[in-house]
Amino acid sequence: MNAATYDVVVVGAGIVGAACAMECARHNLRVAVADVSTIGGGATAAGMGHIVVMDDSDSQFALTRYSQQLWRELQSELPDDVEYVECGTIWVAADDEEFEAVHRKQAWYTERGVPAQVLSSGDLEKVEPNLRKGLSGGLLVPQDGVLYPPCAARFLLEKAQERGATVQLGPPVVEIGNGRIRRADGSEVCGGVIVNAAGAWSGELTPGIKVKKRKGHLVITDRYPGFVHHQLVELGYLKSAHSVTADSVAFNVQPRRTGQLLIGSSRQYGAEHTEVDHGILARMLERAQLYMPALAETSAIRVWTGFRAATPDKLPFIGPWTEDSTIFLATGHEGLGITTSLATARLLTEQLLGTTSAIAREPYLPSRAGSMEHAHA
Repeated sequence: MNAATYDVVVVGAGIVGAACAMECARHNLRVAVADVSTIGGGATAAGMGHIVVMDDSDSQFALTRYSQQLWRELQSELPDDVEYVECGTIWVAADDEEFEAVHRKQAWYTERGVPAQVLSSGDLEKVEPNLRKGLSGGLLVPQDGVLYPPCAARFLLEKAQERGATVQLGPPVVEIGNGRIRRADGSEVCGGVIVNAAGAWSGELTPGIKVKKRKGHLVITDRYPGFVHHQLVELGYLKSAHSVTADSVAFNVQPRRTGQLLIGSSRQYGAEHTEVDHGILARMLERAQLYMPALAETSAIRVWTGFRAATPDKLPFIGPWTEDSTIFLATGHEGLGITTSLATARLLTEQLLGTTSAIAREPYLPSRAGSMEHAHA
């Protein structure tokens, strides 16, 4: 029996793969999605679900802002269990030096059309009374939001299925290329294009791509309604996120609509095991309590880890793989896959169809990898 043939076979049913499937199906392409067992597993299940505009680079800004706007457009269609809330992000400044950075960040965002408001120390105390006293202030970015990633991924896949896409959960995909995927049981699925959206495992399917696993920890608490009102992130997070080799932790707390608190964040390279690293976890919680001492009185109900797909220049790979014209990459989003899934899907689909994009796609093309030879891996 001949293997089934599709226009596009997406490998990976996380949020990036789900978004790619939805967008391709929306343009009447015949789509199949292949994964092992779970929709929205992997990094999607391990992510905070923070929809955030980032200013690390112009290219990161363009992708995160475009995607944030796409999420806002989709908001009215999102079912209740996606728990989308536009709570805003507050970047917290611990000292005068960081407060100067708040003013620079505000000017940068405003110049690019992103609403952003400087909060004084007193303002910060009023809007987030559980933060420690004496912080210098912060920057409120009100259009940022939060959502529950596994249900968001399921919703996007359902939208794809409404347009005729098929979802094939089964044995692991062990090989892709030359217009086909092969699973561990020897079965094959053929497609004009294979989209590698396998996240931290994408490098195993497409050897040679510069994607490394980066481990992260998350903690969720019992219910404490009103304890936190915005997504809170320390400005020092940007310093720790710049490191592409050293382990790091940063204060990052999210209010869930359930009244629970999601506490992050940590980054580890070279950690291959899924077990909780109690040393890193202790550092992460100490950091959180430094900013929010009352967290010491809360009860954690679950701790878990996940692997994010990181690239040397901290931008994802979106587009054709240089070694095989049938493979397109949609991977390497590290901690921003939830945010940038919708924009990734748009850019990928527009490349497949040969249409123009709302933002420049060159910064994300896999062909740039050659210019990263000397970047820190």
